[in-house]
Amino acid sequence: AAMWRALAAAAPARALLRTPPVRRAASLAVSPAAGPADERVETRVAGLSPGQPVTLRAVAADERGCLFQSCAHYRADSRGELHLGTDASHGGDYTGVEPMGLFWSLAPAGMERPYQRLVPRNTSAPMKVEVLVHQGHSLRGSMPGPVVAKAEVQRLFTAPGVRRIRLKEGVVRGSLFLPPGDGPFPGVIDMYGDEGGLIEFRSSLLATHGFAALSLPYFDFEDLPRILKDLKLEYFEEAARFLQRHPKVKGPGVGVIGTGKGAELALSMITFLPEVVAAVSISGCSSNTVADLHYGETTLPGLRFDMEKVTVSESGVFDVFEALDDPTNPANSSSVIPIEKAEGHFLLVVGEDDRMWKSSLYADLAIRRLRQHGKENFELLSYPGAGHRIDPPSTPFCQVAMDRVLGVPVLGGGESKAHAHAQEHSWGKIQEFLHLHLG
Repeated sequence: AAMWRALAAAAPARALLRTPPVRRAASLAVSPAAGPADERVETRVAGLSPGQPVTLRAVAADERGCLFQSCAHYRADSRGELHLGTDASHGGDYTGVEPMGLFWSLAPAGMERPYQRLVPRNTSAPMKVEVLVHQGHSLRGSMPGPVVAKAEVQRLFTAPGVRRIRLKEGVVRGSLFLPPGDGPFPGVIDMYGDEGGLIEFRSSLLATHGFAALSLPYFDFEDLPRILKDLKLEYFEEAARFLQRHPKVKGPGVGVIGTGKGAELALSMITFLPEVVAAVSISGCSSNTVADLHYGETTLPGLRFDMEKVTVSESGVFDVFEALDDPTNPANSSSVIPIEKAEGHFLLVVGEDDRMWKSSLYADLAIRRLRQHGKENFELLSYPGAGHRIDPPSTPFCQVAMDRVLGVPVLGGGESKAHAHAQEHSWGKIQEFLHLHLG
């Protein structure tokens, strides 16, 4: 009996030994929980075991419900904590210390059509991104481990107080974004490339940073021409005059920022229109391309794409890098934009791995032309490893994108990390340049 009593007394002690230690729950904090889409967030995880392997995932959906996701592998430190600002990813969609890696590496989920861009169509609604912490390191495309913590982040494209005014001013169409306050503000016209339509997210972010920004479509929008055919510079002149005369816009001149075809139009605008005094050309050509450009009696013929020079990979991706007519060929000299006539200032932004066309070469040609005429009114930002479409920071990198006109996937080039760094660096420099020359 004494032996049974001794065993019974010992049982609770043995039970205690078998009870697993109480683990505090893991927590995830992303701050700010709602903030400007072009600014960094701080992501911290606590409550893990020392050295515990975890996979961090980000998940977002666009306005059509298409799902985008990214993932990265981390290990908790000796305190069971993680900070994406100082701790390196060891695998997944990127490696190294990348505070915003989960955002710029968002790509269509496995069940979605590939080659889609995550670009906001509606700037008034925040983009919601769910960040999750999973146990263990899970490979992309495989089922991730159990979720131990999660948080939602809202990325805002329009700051509180920014006004969006839809424009029908004469022939001009688009959206004008005005910062809060009385102003006057530096005025900027914002244009994208041959995808057409109205793309507003860069304009709304510029307004968040104190610019009166006019998002200007030039085809395939409302009553504008459906296709990119002949263009009249008078349309862009009317837009520049409208912005310059707006009571909220600081004078005397306005700026223009463009990407791709929009960049080349920016070069033509600063060349021919006295209202335009600063031009940011992102991945532009120094000659007029695709559509003939008319201004009064002057016509700049558009260089053409030779589809014979397009190559297609085994996976069906089109490479158009060699397809554009050679702007250095004397036969194409009438297409060259005579930028030496411009009184204003140029900022040329290029990715050295742009595969859409030879934007590094075109920037060199532009600089050579300016210098031949004794001009030094330019700055060049040239980024190794960056591709074609250099957007505001944390815009997801898209090496191959579906071309709206051709309806096929086209190679834009670039490597994700280098491209992301180019986006972040150039965005600050673009704003500095515009403030410097527009006040």
